[in-house]
Amino acid sequence: MPMAGDGRRPDEDSLAGPGTDIYTAMVARARALIPKLCERAARTEQLRRLPPETERDLHDAGLFRIVQPKRVGGSELDYVALVDCADALGQADASVAWNFANLASHHWMLGMFDRHAQDAVWNKDANALIASSFIFPAGRARKVDGGYVLNGHWPFSSGVESCDWNMLASVVSSDDEADGIEYRLFLLNKSDYKINDTWNATGLCGTGSNDVRVVDAFIAEQMTVAISDLTGGPTPGSAVNPNALYALPVFSLFPYVLSGVGLGNAQACLNDYVEFARHRASTYNRAKLSDMQTTQIKIAEASAKIDAARLVMRTNCIDAMAHARHGRIPDIADKTRLRRDGAFSVNLCTDAVSLLFAASGARSLFTSGALQRQFRDAHAVNSHLAFNFDAAGTNYGRVALGLPSENLTL
Repeated sequence: MPMAGDGRRPDEDSLAGPGTDIYTAMVARARALIPKLCERAARTEQLRRLPPETERDLHDAGLFRIVQPKRVGGSELDYVALVDCADALGQADASVAWNFANLASHHWMLGMFDRHAQDAVWNKDANALIASSFIFPAGRARKVDGGYVLNGHWPFSSGVESCDWNMLASVVSSDDEADGIEYRLFLLNKSDYKINDTWNATGLCGTGSNDVRVVDAFIAEQMTVAISDLTGGPTPGSAVNPNALYALPVFSLFPYVLSGVGLGNAQACLNDYVEFARHRASTYNRAKLSDMQTTQIKIAEASAKIDAARLVMRTNCIDAMAHARHGRIPDIADKTRLRRDGAFSVNLCTDAVSLLFAASGARSLFTSGALQRQFRDAHAVNSHLAFNFDAAGTNYGRVALGLPSENLTL
């Protein structure tokens, strides 16, 4: 791994990781919300977005700001907090966990932008929410004097109705082919884009992941960041946010922003199945489900998949922070491994939910229970490109065989 030190002692920013008081308290706040989020789950699906009171609960608990810089009032917790808090919230409602993780992570990413962009958002409102869509081919940007002109139509901008800002990914076009392809992120105020209400989905129904459209918006240079500046090591924001958190390779670790959602959803499904099996008898022969070997094996298999997924997710995030604190940037083999593991671990969670869904028989068919929602949400999470194991596995295999990576964001 190449070195990329920022001059800080390795332990200087390590006081907000797992086991510390502030970290433990924040995860406990997320867990404390589980009962009321469970009660609202059906309404959240009906609204196709998070209820206002749920967003207020997340704000009041400080959860949206867990990886925001301390200098503007955030908690600046270690990166693994995104996994642990999404895991907790996902045990109530995957839609809530999905929007939490998305919107919280954008404070982390904004901390890597030029200070001008950070000030434009946080000086006005440090609680402001930022949506995103990181589908680069959806946009076209053209370099002009002082910035860029941006056009495009982006899908899947989760939670966008509640946000004042949006991070949109785009390809930068050039008249000179020698310039090659450049990927950039653009930070736009809500006045610069239109929201199209398109989110009618079978899973993650409450995320409000609508489309956004931009027509000839001028974006100042300071309100953008090149993807090449987010591949590990000091970023444009490191001058004011020197914590190793803001020197992590963003798109190498991208799956772990959302992987905790699938993890918490699977854990809830397992917990519910175990509780059900403890107290129920077979409809057909009145045998106790808990006495059946098939029930016991299904619980063992599902729990092993979920525990393995949790171990992979947390270990990779904790190790990434440790490497960043010592100024080490992962090489392309490690970056593709992070993407591979992120996809594989979520696939394990989806497999666990599918197994338990099938083992539940006709009970799984009723819309009155949580199981059908957990099944739909598990497969909706898994449909995200970050969790497509064919894509992540292919790129890992290419690099392992000495071929160049096909993921231009790494």
